[in-house]
Amino acid sequence: MAWFRKEKKPREPRVNRLDIPADVWEKCEACGHTDIREKFLRNASVCPACDYHRRLRAIEYVNLLLDADSWEETETDLKSSDPLGFPDYPARLKKALANAGDTDAILTATGTMEKMPVNLGVMDFAFMGGSMGSVVGEKIARLAQRSLEKKFPLIIISASGGARMQEGVLSLMQMAKTSAVLSQLAERRIPYVSILTNPTTGGVSASYAMLGDAILAEPGAVIGFAGPRVIKQTLGQDLPEGFQTAEFLLEHGMIDSVVHRHKMKETVGQLLRHMSGKPAATGWAST
Repeated sequence: MAWFRKEKKPREPRVNRLDIPADVWEKCEACGHTDIREKFLRNASVCPACDYHRRLRAIEYVNLLLDADSWEETETDLKSSDPLGFPDYPARLKKALANAGDTDAILTATGTMEKMPVNLGVMDFAFMGGSMGSVVGEKIARLAQRSLEKKFPLIIISASGGARMQEGVLSLMQMAKTSAVLSQLAERRIPYVSILTNPTTGGVSASYAMLGDAILAEPGAVIGFAGPRVIKQTLGQDLPEGFQTAEFLLEHGMIDSVVHRHKMKETVGQLLRHMSGKPAATGWAST
């Protein structure tokens, strides 16, 4: 009666186990939500659970604001050096170049946004904390000069810990240099929009970041000059909770609007059309 016997065979798994690389997953720094990295990227690095705005690299913000295949990077020949012979500075620069690319702490570009010609500068926190050195100041000055010559609006996105201490007074001089060229834009009535992201502090917040005709900020961005501990020690009193956030500054009239990253391109486009008095379809003067 062999045909009644049940022959035992090893069972094959119904579902094949997938080997998922560790870098597929990302964790939100604010709420701890863990999700597929691709989902964060598709959402412009905004947490789908708590809406926390994670930092973007400079190239990512350029692609977010400017029309596809419309832009060209400028001032690619400028590189940071070691003018003061600061200890270990060359090694740190080499490491920053390896980790963040060769755009220094800011990427400058000219292109179109909703078919409007603009000049755009985006700071990159991945390069030595977005610190402002001589190259950053020179790139901004040259970008603003392009705006003066072409009468194109200027947009600067800030993400910085402040002036780069390794360049000493040369770094601090960039505050005056950039402020001076921006004053020329104001005299010529050429729009300048400043966008503040997390964080915008130190000498950057004390110069070009707060000089925009319109100053926008991403939700939750930390904005200020000195850190809370230093301010508390100086004043000798407790500080309001969240006093350096974009929302607090909006409430107290320091910035004009807090704009979600998904709406940033649309909002800036509307502002520029309003400032110019021209619809996007008519184009811009380029004398």
